[in-house]
Amino acid sequence: MAPKFENPEAIVLNYLNEQNRPLNSQNVADALQKFNLKKAAIQKALDTLADNGKISFKEYGKQKIYLARQDQFDIPNSEELTRMKQENEKLQEQLGEQKRAISEVEGEIKTLQSHLTLEQIRDKEAKLRKEVNEMEDRLEKLRGGVTLVKPEDRKAVEQMVSEKVSQWRKRRRMFKDLWDAITENSPKDVKEFKEELGIDYDEDVGVSLQSFSDLRSNKRPRLR
Repeated sequence: MAPKFENPEAIVLNYLNEQNRPLNSQNVADALQKFNLKKAAIQKALDTLADNGKISFKEYGKQKIYLARQDQFDIPNSEELTRMKQENEKLQEQLGEQKRAISEVEGEIKTLQSHLTLEQIRDKEAKLRKEVNEMEDRLEKLRGGVTLVKPEDRKAVEQMVSEKVSQWRKRRRMFKDLWDAITENSPKDVKEFKEELGIDYDEDVGVSLQSFSDLRSNKRPRLR
């Protein structure tokens, strides 16, 4: 808790001594807003302290820079500076170790958070068991020769596939006749011309008319 002061001069003096760095009146006014001091009162306090020799100041044009008196502070000698530097290095090492330890703990926490809890594992196990039972029931029906698809539905699907394959074969033949007529006397390379127009053959997109034709003629495999 900050100490209480009776007047603006004491507040300003305490602040400058704590900061011990060059400040102008605006810096001080911004920092001491919590004391409800107006800038005029702070400026007056700075001038009074400077006139009484309690703080130092320098003028840079129209602006004054204020600083705590340095003769009130103990200035360390070279030995003390060396010792302080060594202590600082040790503290930096300790800080680095603490940061690494924190990083390791955070990594472990993330790893643990990514794992399922016991309750989640049990829920997932129950769900998987249910799916396995459903698939086993379905497989048992297939092995027993149960028809899962009605004959009329199967016939309708087969007819639709047959029509689509026939249309595919017809359009493929029409395109080949037209393409051969266009490229027969064309000076352009056929492959480059095809790429220029953005045309893809069936094999370019990984499909085969023959494979669909074979699928129509093949019988359903028997389940053992």
